[in-house]
Amino acid sequence: MSLLSLLEVSDTTTDIVKWVSLGTVFLLLGVIAIICFSVKKRTYDAKHIAAAGITIGLSFALSYAKISPLPYGGSITLASFVPVLIYAYVYGIVDGLLAGTIFGLLNFVSGPYILTPFTFILDYLLAFASIGIMGVAKKFTKKQTFNVVLGTVAVFFVRFIFHLISGVIYFMDDAVWVDLPDWAMANAFIYSLIYQLVYIPADCAIAAIVMYILAKTKVLDSLVKIITPKMKKAVTESAEEPAPAESLKTDDDKTE
Repeated sequence: MSLLSLLEVSDTTTDIVKWVSLGTVFLLLGVIAIICFSVKKRTYDAKHIAAAGITIGLSFALSYAKISPLPYGGSITLASFVPVLIYAYVYGIVDGLLAGTIFGLLNFVSGPYILTPFTFILDYLLAFASIGIMGVAKKFTKKQTFNVVLGTVAVFFVRFIFHLISGVIYFMDDAVWVDLPDWAMANAFIYSLIYQLVYIPADCAIAAIVMYILAKTKVLDSLVKIITPKMKKAVTESAEEPAPAESLKTDDDKTE
């Protein structure tokens, strides 16, 4: 398949990718199950899997509480990204990326809308996979409130870029959302930029405020403690334990 074929508009594209994405969701779940039961080095356990399922499910449910001011996709939700952001914050970039991808596929299956196969990849795979960025938020600074807010903004910024590129493809194909001044109508990049600015900053602000409140009120600490696997806790606690008394003896004590 050439790159140009990915940009070709097809009337059957949405239906095809709908079923492909549904199959991909089950495939990803199967891969997770195989990893959990076959790879001993990973810290996957029942709690890990349950945390993934619950957070993705909550995010998917919250995505239905939304305002959709635009005709070609994009909506302002009730902090739908927050549960999966918390999951990524606890489990890291790889698990966050996987959870985000599944969340994106579920969003597509529930309401598929694409123009080309390439816009499907941008809007529902890469844009949602950006949630994995939250997995490195702990390393930003020592302040949790700052880290979670900055991590949330970083996720939405990357998401914005992917939707922006997808929008350029849409509006190059004359998918006019609303009549704008001639200087905007003549440039697909500017048109897409305005389109994305209608909803993504608002969705980001809601998610960032919720994450800030959760961190400030220490609710986030409680949630992190609940969904962190026992194995991961044990490793952390053992690393924090003080050295045995014998190792603290001086050379003079040892000679005695």
